[in-house]
Amino acid sequence: MDSIFMRTSIRNYQVKPVEPEKLEQLLKAGMAAPSACNQQPWEFYVVQDTVTLRKLSECSPYSACAAHAPAALVLCIRREGLVYAEDAPLDMSACCENILLEAAQLGLGAVWLGVYPQRDRMLSVANALHLPDTLESFAIVPVGYPTATAVQQDRFDRTRIHIV
Repeated sequence: MDSIFMRTSIRNYQVKPVEPEKLEQLLKAGMAAPSACNQQPWEFYVVQDTVTLRKLSECSPYSACAAHAPAALVLCIRREGLVYAEDAPLDMSACCENILLEAAQLGLGAVWLGVYPQRDRMLSVANALHLPDTLESFAIVPVGYPTATAVQQDRFDRTRIHIV
């Protein structure tokens, strides 16, 4: 559980590539997430091209950090063949969280940049990556080695717990 309590949103990265085996480990972690009826609605784009990273950095008011990341994972929802299509965003959220936790475990920094359900952001990502019509962008996760360490704030709040 250490990675849960050490995970922070990291937006500044060293100029150092992320090893292919670590990127693969992040993807394995994402694909290990639970999903409704095991539908696994995810598809991933691993972006390392600086021109494409720059395009992704312009997809939302909050995505500028992608331009300076050595890599970004773009999580997409596969819309065909799903048993419970309405649950796909929930599945994708679990997938994204697994990736963030694994990044912390591997000594990497990452941040969840929301794209879904804002249609303008989804369209910007689709255009940047030339996504097929069968995919919808869900999130951009820039990843790299952090320039500084960050400590997670304690968010535990007993007043939000109700025992019945």
